[in-house]
Amino acid sequence: MRSTFLSFSPPAVSVEERDEVVDTLLSDWITTGPKTKRFESEFAQFIGAEAALALNSCTAGLHTALVALGVGPGDDVITTPMTFCASVNVIEHVGAHPVLADVEPDTLCISPTEIEKHLTSKTKCILPVHYSGHPCDMDPIMDIARERNLFVLEDAAHSLPARYKGRMIGTIGDLTAFSFYATKNLTTAEGGMLTGHPDLIDKARVISLHGMSKDAWKRYDKGGSWYYEVVLPGFKYNMTDIQAAIGLQQLKKLPRFQRRRREVVRRYSEAFSQYPYFEVPTERPEVEHAWHLYVLRLNLETLRIGRDQFIEELKSRNIGTSVHFIPVHVHPYYRDKYGFKPDDFPVAYSNYLRMISLPLHPKLTDADVNDVIEAVVDVAEKFRR
Repeated sequence: MRSTFLSFSPPAVSVEERDEVVDTLLSDWITTGPKTKRFESEFAQFIGAEAALALNSCTAGLHTALVALGVGPGDDVITTPMTFCASVNVIEHVGAHPVLADVEPDTLCISPTEIEKHLTSKTKCILPVHYSGHPCDMDPIMDIARERNLFVLEDAAHSLPARYKGRMIGTIGDLTAFSFYATKNLTTAEGGMLTGHPDLIDKARVISLHGMSKDAWKRYDKGGSWYYEVVLPGFKYNMTDIQAAIGLQQLKKLPRFQRRRREVVRRYSEAFSQYPYFEVPTERPEVEHAWHLYVLRLNLETLRIGRDQFIEELKSRNIGTSVHFIPVHVHPYYRDKYGFKPDDFPVAYSNYLRMISLPLHPKLTDADVNDVIEAVVDVAEKFRR
């Protein structure tokens, strides 16, 4: 057994990020400025997006996007219960009605068939979440949107860099929000990016910074003007140059990070697929999975313990894990407001009860991976039926 605790997903930052941050601190700009603009440009180029807006979180991106798309009171937004609460909280923030549609059994991404069941005259937007880094089935979702004249806002918090039928996530829907939280494939400690058509991104940019007609960089740069106008009651969602400095170096390393993630995933799946206790995550042939998460599902009928005890057993063996996610509809706010029952979304809920997210990050050594595999198999063998 390991002698030290293996963290679930620590950030992979090093001297390059440190030096870039110090360079920023010694410059004239530490808030939104030249490095933020450079990060936006390089990120857009990396995924092939028309335009990008750097923000202080993916949540900010989703919220800003809904406002930019004109979603508000009286509108329905269809999304998934298998997501972090932020994906649904932002729908509440704009006064719209979140409509949940169950997920597909293999990917745990929102089901296009279930989306169709929930369409009404009030539906204005579909908000698919690319769960764990596996892209949703976007062709039928986009077909539904085109037929009904709906917006598509993609939650890509997990899916940098992922591809769907050769297209990078971030280039398909009307707008796409990415997360750079500390555990993500690319981190800026806290941060996010919104991508989409330049007109929508320009509108989102105004919304994201107090509704001002000029941002701080344009006002205070040489040749800029002090004068600005507030054209709408916007938010304070801008990214700083300190955050962007980290992101610029992380973006350079992302291909290397992803190669290591895929190596770890291959090792995990080769090992766990040999046992009846586990269901390993899938990668459909038409996609390139970002592998933000490795979600192992327990075949509970083969075990004498449930998921929660399994996690405690792993913790006692110094293996850190998590669960992604507690479905939105069982959280008290949504359960009580909308009268949801656990089995209203049976695929999401039944899989929640048996899922464990294992350590997955580029800092994992081969010895770390061996420790995880040995611990998981040991628990399963000890508590097998």
